[in-house]
Formats: sequence, structure tokens, C-alpha cells
Amino acid sequence: MLPVEQALERILSALAPLPAEMVPVSHALGRVTAEPIRARRTQPPVDVSAMDGYAVRAADVATVPATLRRVGSAPAGGRYPGILGPGEAVRIFTGGPVPDGADAIVLQEDVDASAEADGAAITVREGAPAGTFVRRAGLDFRTGDVGVPAGRRLTARDIGLAAAMNVPWIAVTRRPRVAILSTGDEIVRPGELVESTSIVSSNAYALAAVVRAVGGEAVDLGIAPDDRDALRALAAGARGADLLVTSGGASVGRHDLVQEALGDGSLGADALRVGFWKIAMRPGKPLIFGHLGAVPMLGLPGNPVSTVVCATVFLRPALERMLGLAAGPSAPAEAVLAVDLKPNDRRQDYMRATSEPGPDGRRLVTPFVKQDSSMMSRLAEADCLVVRPPHDPARSAGDRVEILPLDAGFLSI
Repeated sequence: MLPVEQALERILSALAPLPAEMVPVSHALGRVTAEPIRARRTQPPVDVSAMDGYAVRAADVATVPATLRRVGSAPAGGRYPGILGPGEAVRIFTGGPVPDGADAIVLQEDVDASAEADGAAITVREGAPAGTFVRRAGLDFRTGDVGVPAGRRLTARDIGLAAAMNVPWIAVTRRPRVAILSTGDEIVRPGELVESTSIVSSNAYALAAVVRAVGGEAVDLGIAPDDRDALRALAAGARGADLLVTSGGASVGRHDLVQEALGDGSLGADALRVGFWKIAMRPGKPLIFGHLGAVPMLGLPGNPVSTVVCATVFLRPALERMLGLAAGPSAPAEAVLAVDLKPNDRRQDYMRATSEPGPDGRRLVTPFVKQDSSMMSRLAEADCLVVRPPHDPARSAGDRVEILPLDAGFLSI
């Protein structure tokens, strides 16, 4: 069985970032930049006032009180056309261009004005050294500056910056198009439960949610029965997709047909070529990675918990690689066990667990007693996975362990 780290490395090495496409800045939230976003203007374009007040020459208010003559105004978006001379002041508002000749702003509350009209005398009660409340041209950014690097998922802050930099269109990596295929005679859609032996399909919906949350587009190919021809027919719908993800049919049972049906030599170039099968992990051992024709394929186990755990460990990094993000193992965190654990076997274990703040500020984690891979209620209740490496010895309450947080993962965009 292949170790988890090697399996992930082989998956990622077979994938590459997708081509770029242009989207309007108003539709770029959550997308990944395919190239740096550079400023198309200087901000502020000229020296501007940071406050409401009066633009003055610092030398004229070095000694206070000082009496000056108001000669004009400079609102935001406007400009005083002249050059400020000795003993003169210009009424200015936040964002207004600083007049030529002025080098400081005095606050309006530090000025007594006899009238709000040009030609009126004003008395400055507090001095202002040169540069006071002046925002210099280019304080924020200059034309050509990189505001957002390539390979970054755009936040609301990034969108605001791009707009401020006068960038109307952004080059982003195309969304991965992921075809999802469920398998099994026993699988039915939610709301279609007709037999007590039927199993409601949850995997397709969970996988589609993962794909969309990471930034891809999910295409549901449907549910393939345990029939070779039907499985091949539905799998053919993955042509043109960037990735095919199957759930179920990856084990060795009589009805686990994915490898047998899709790997048939009669399919020629469209046949499944398996890169590896079986991972030394729990849950998720019967995982397949290969190519169905030209389309990379990730075959996940049918048990619902196994599907979601494998999506966390393998599918998410695969999508991130195709999006041009820095893909790799999900970053673990450290926590403290609240209970004792028995020794682990040769498979890397991902134990569903809940956590809470401990008395020393570290996370205190409690794995569920039952770790059955069919129990979706436990997975939904969990907020993390306790990651136990192969042959991990017995652990005692208070020992430090690695966890993979779940709550701050897929929906953090």
C-alpha cells in the first residue's frame, strides 16, 4: 500500500495549473490570479490633504497665532488653480489636492475664520510643520506596482485594491471542471428512497460541494448501476473535463467494477490507466488514481466518510494545483489529547474528533469512540481529524497530536 504522502505527491505531479481567462473585477471574488495585478495609476495621483482644514505654508504658521488670508478652496475632485503665496491659505477638504506652494495642512478646528469667503482673514491657533496631514503622491501605490501577486485567491480586500488601481479586468485561472460519477445498484437520489436496502446518495453532493468551495465547477454524471456497459456510458461524459472523480466501485468486491469496466482493453486510448491503487490510510484505503483517456481520474471509496476524508486529503490539493495555488498537504495544527488512544497499525489514521479550548490555551481534542466510515453524523459533528501516522504508539491524555481542522477549511473563501 502506498503511503499518503507519496500518493499525494504522485497525484499533484500529474496535474498542472489550467489556462487563464479574463473576468471583470466585479466577478473576481474567490478566483485565483493567473498573473500579478499591477496598478494602472498612481494613488494618490498628486499630494492631497488627509484632513479638512486649510492648506498653508509651514513657514507662515511657525509662530502662532498667525493671521492669513483665505484665497480659495480645494474640495476633493477640485483644485486651487493658483500658487499659494506668503500669508495666504486655501480652504481644503479631505482628499483635496494640495495647492502648489503649500506644504502643510492645519485642522479646521485650529482656525478661527471671520467668514467662509475668499478674501476673509483667518487666525491659525496651532502651527503645522511641513508635511503635516499631507498625503504624498504615490503614498498607496504607483503605476506599475504589483498590488496582488499571481497564484492568490482574491479576497474582498484584493477586489477593492484592484478597483482602486483602475484595473477593470483580471486574469484568473480557469475553474477546474470536475465530473462526478457515483456507482452502485443500491444508490438512489435524495427523496427517491424506495427500498429499505437502498442507500441515499450523499457522496455526489458532498464532492460537488467540495469542488465548488475550493473554486471548481462540478458536473454530476449521475449514478452508474453495477453494469459494465452502463458504467462506461456514463463515464464517457467525463470527456473534456479536467478531472473525473468516482465514488464507490474501487474495492475488490464482486460489484466493484470501476477498474474492470473502465480498464477494458477494448476501449483503446479511452481505457483507464491506473497509476496506483490502495493507500495506507484509514478511512480511504481503496483509492485509485489514473487517467481515463486524457482525463485524470480519482476513484474514491464508496463509504461516505471515506469519500469526504479522501476529498480533504487528496481532492482539495489536486484542485488547488489546477487553480495555480501552492498545493500540498493540508497544514496540520497541534492539539492535546483529552483521552487515551491505543497503538495505531500500519495505516495512517484520520480520526474524527471534536475540540475545545484547553486550560493552557491549546486545543483539547476528543476522538469519537466509534470511527465507522459509514457514520456521516459523526463527521458532520467533528471539527477536526486527529492524524496518526503508521505504527503510532499508544497515546495518553495530555500527549500532543497533529490535527487537520475541518471547520476553517472549505468555506473560508
